Amino acid sequence: MGTIYYAGAAIHIEDRALAHLKAVISTKLRRHESFTVSWRHPDGEPVGRSTIWLHPSIPLRFQFDDPEPTVLDRRWIESMAQSAHSTGGIVIVPQPADEAIAS
Repeated sequence: MGTIYYAGAAIHIEDRALAHLKAVISTKLRRHESFTVSWRHPDGEPVGRSTIWLHPSIPLRFQFDDPEPTVLDRRWIESMAQSAHSTGGIVIVPQPADEAIAS
């Protein structure tokens, strides 16, 4: 389980999903864009969903449990990036089944 540290909060997201989310977030922040990120709470946390507002001036850190970098699935990144252009912001969606890569 990976962690995003943002504005004093620790947000837990599965490592593989976090690696893909990091690629999309990094692209948006490099362009100095502000946006939201939404996700369903993982198992073991209270049922529900959360949304955060990301801004380039607020420090952000990604921490992964797996020491090896994840092989990225371009379709998964594109799916999350597509949602980034909507009014709802980036939504963490499941990896497309037909492009699943064993970690």
